[in-house]
Amino acid sequence: MMTEKMKVLIPYCGVGGTAMGWYRAGFEVVGIDIQDQPDFPFTMVKGNALEIIGDIWRDFDVVDAAPPCQYSTALTKGTNQGKVYPNLIPPTRKLLEGIDRPWIIENVAGAQLRKDYRLCGTMFGLRVFRHRFYETSGIPKLYPYHTKHTDRVAGYRHGVWYDGNMVAVYGDGGGKGSVETWREAMGIDWTWCRGCIAEAIPPRYSEWYAKQVKEFLTR
Repeated sequence: MMTEKMKVLIPYCGVGGTAMGWYRAGFEVVGIDIQDQPDFPFTMVKGNALEIIGDIWRDFDVVDAAPPCQYSTALTKGTNQGKVYPNLIPPTRKLLEGIDRPWIIENVAGAQLRKDYRLCGTMFGLRVFRHRFYETSGIPKLYPYHTKHTDRVAGYRHGVWYDGNMVAVYGDGGGKGSVETWREAMGIDWTWCRGCIAEAIPPRYSEWYAKQVKEFLTR
């Protein structure tokens, strides 16, 4: 399906980091989230993504899903032990495999997904490492170049302060930066919600691959 302006569906949209990248690449954006997201800058449908995708996917050219990462993240396996988080990657993948559209699933290093490529903030001149991995279907393979890290994250580790130009965008302890610092480091300037930014993806990531997806779909 091709439309005058291509449309992307963003399940688990959060505050809209991924969505903003697609918008900047020229797509019309619609998000889905089970929580209220008052700072999400585009149209959003509130509800269970696994139920809604099946009803509306035909209206879109591509789907880019980022199921919550708490099940797989190292923080959950460490300091958050004892909390129970659902693993939404398998049911999301199963659902997307049944639709006739290109799709992307993004998550953290420990996630149970095929890692077709990895993105890092250093690839885009950002002050965050923020490694994220992507499983894709129906779009061309991407081969981003990841340079070796030469800087370090500023903050306390085991009571010792370390200088560095990079910013840790998660948690509250260890000398973590201010919300203003996080906004600058992530390239997210439309919200001051600290928790929302901590869970977001820098828009530069999706803007980079969305432009390539757009070129591919146009051809």
